[in-house]
Amino acid sequence: MKTIKIILIFLFAITIMSCNINRKKEIKTNKTIAQRVDSVLALMTLKEKIGQMNQYNGFWNVTGPAPKNGDADKKYKQLKAGLVGSMLNVSGVKNVKAVQKIAVEETRLGIPLIIGLDVIHGFKTLSPIPLAESASWDMKAIKNSAHTAATEAAAAGINWTFAPMVDITRDPRWGRVMESAGEDPYLGSQIAIARVKGFQGDDLSAVNTIAACAKHFAGYGFVEAGREYNRVDLSLSRLQNTVLPPFKAANDAGVKTFMNAFNDLNGIPATANKNLLRDILKGQWDFKGFVVSDWASITQMIKHGYAKNNELATQYAIKAGVDMDMESSDYVNHLEKLVKQDKVSVNLIDDAVKRILTIKFELGLFDNPYKYCDEKREKTIVKSSKINKAVLDMAKKSIVLLKNEKKLLPLKKKGLKIAVIGALANNKDSPLGSWRLSADANSAVSVIEGLKKYKGNKINYAKGANVTVGRADFIHELKINNTDKSEFNKAIQTAKNADIVLIVLGENAFETGEGRSRTSIGLPGVQQDLLEKIYKANKNTVLILMNGRPLTINWAAKNIPAILETWQLGTQAGNAIAQVVYGDYNPSGKLPITFPKNVGQIPIYYNHLNTGRPDKPDDNQVWWSHYSDVSNAPLYPFGYGLSYTTFSYSNLRKSNESFNENGKINFKIDVKNTGTREGEEVVQWYLHDLFGSLVRPVRELKGFNKISLKPNETKTISFTVDKKTISYFTANKKWEAESGDFKLFVGGNSNAKLSTDFSYK
Repeated sequence: MKTIKIILIFLFAITIMSCNINRKKEIKTNKTIAQRVDSVLALMTLKEKIGQMNQYNGFWNVTGPAPKNGDADKKYKQLKAGLVGSMLNVSGVKNVKAVQKIAVEETRLGIPLIIGLDVIHGFKTLSPIPLAESASWDMKAIKNSAHTAATEAAAAGINWTFAPMVDITRDPRWGRVMESAGEDPYLGSQIAIARVKGFQGDDLSAVNTIAACAKHFAGYGFVEAGREYNRVDLSLSRLQNTVLPPFKAANDAGVKTFMNAFNDLNGIPATANKNLLRDILKGQWDFKGFVVSDWASITQMIKHGYAKNNELATQYAIKAGVDMDMESSDYVNHLEKLVKQDKVSVNLIDDAVKRILTIKFELGLFDNPYKYCDEKREKTIVKSSKINKAVLDMAKKSIVLLKNEKKLLPLKKKGLKIAVIGALANNKDSPLGSWRLSADANSAVSVIEGLKKYKGNKINYAKGANVTVGRADFIHELKINNTDKSEFNKAIQTAKNADIVLIVLGENAFETGEGRSRTSIGLPGVQQDLLEKIYKANKNTVLILMNGRPLTINWAAKNIPAILETWQLGTQAGNAIAQVVYGDYNPSGKLPITFPKNVGQIPIYYNHLNTGRPDKPDDNQVWWSHYSDVSNAPLYPFGYGLSYTTFSYSNLRKSNESFNENGKINFKIDVKNTGTREGEEVVQWYLHDLFGSLVRPVRELKGFNKISLKPNETKTISFTVDKKTISYFTANKKWEAESGDFKLFVGGNSNAKLSTDFSYK
């Protein structure tokens, strides 16, 4: 009897093994991706399907022993049971291979994991923060930066990034402004396209590409008071004409995933917003990829006061169109029960799983689950000289020259005594910026290090003052240094003994990013006082700003003769800054976001609407739209940025005065380098729709060209206006062109004066 029992058990085991082999063979042998997805889906139980919709953060040391108890043990058992479809924050070939091996070799169907990470502006080697990259207005460079990040991340086992963030924002108090492309929907759309194509390349199955994720859908950049995770209340016009265009552009560029936002939109959490996710994204836009929640945003609907419990939160999210649950465990805990109770259709589950499996097939994970797990490739690519060269190029292009009186810049390369002041000048960590999860702390080239590579001048350094006190990192709140001025005197004396002063001031990297909203956006702590005292000691002062958001620097703009906006430039920051300071690179950046005079002007942006009383009356009355204490104008406008040379615009002409539905107008403008250095200029053109069914902005960016000109060289720039150019989301609640009169402006920033008129019949 015992022998028979053993034989039966053995035969049963063989049968199970045979089934597994056949299943995995079937997965690998179908011809088209759609057919292969269907074949996998047909083999899956409901529980396994839901498992594919479940994503966990790296919850244990994956190369160490398995967890034995608690939540980690529960998640580990789910992973081995095939109830995890994706993991995030697991990186490095050894770690990725360890978790992938469990999914592929120990689960019933062997479905590989997709491995996600916030590769926001690089992996180990960092490019400038996204806001800084946007200041380049160089789509080729931005695309290459994303490709560089993808190449390095993929070499370390990553195949999915939670980027690009394409939220439009007009509030620099918001910490995540550093992760954005700024305030303009057209520029933001072009950058979204560049980043998606850079991350994903032409072939998603290539080993140097990763799936991109457009986030945060939608409205996150308009949180009230600039406070993180706050509510959002938007008109339909602003949603359609300002917020959604970069998301639509990302979708049209083939982005593989979307992430919903944390915020509510007009009272409905974005995680449960069916109009956004199913009607617009998956309906009108025909999005083929999958939607992932933001971190635990499904369960957070309870805190919103929208869902009474986790089951309802789960029901709302899946019905709205969220395909994958990041970290809340709600889907894996509640979806099966909801399906069996007929509260959720299994068709919704199947649709979500098909979307997820499709991208896994497109990444090539079913054909080779370990394709991203090549240790030799990892060692060759990560931190390589080629990667560093690419991020240095991006860093130089991101710098904006805000002011350069007396032509203090560029510096002579010999014979100068240079005082370098400021804790940030000798800081190797803050230049990395926020969102650098895999980068090594203190791995940036400091400003001092970059400057010292030029041997002809004598450099003396004095810290002056720390920006922050105590621990500064991603997790902890920072304490600003508001009191310690003990090293002021040394810095002042160093400045007095110098021919020129380079003072590096701004923000610690962790004063920006997620959860880092501020009510005051001036120079933090004692830095303003330090700046004023240094300037008093030496009028030849150059202010080098290192920051992750626009700052209110009124005093500096009025008094300091030269100002460089260098943002947080990443690994090669010091080298990039030094090359610009010494003139080996002529700055060409333009602001992607308006700099306000003070926080009372916020929100401030160039493409605002007029009012019924926009101008000061002739009789000097106070009854018009203005402030009593400062002008309406910003400190620095959108699109602004200087060069070490100068440019002139002339001879704006057009092919005709009007056009109809099937026509167009061709425009030309001559741009001349009127200075003595070769330089690049961003030629920008804006439209004003004078009258519409909805009130139209005073200007809207509609195109730009970045050109290089030698001294005295002139180039003619051509561009076209057609029906698509003038279309917007009208009072008819659709995108269309309306007949009427228009004004076109061309120049080097959003205050361009050169203009002409035309009409659409």
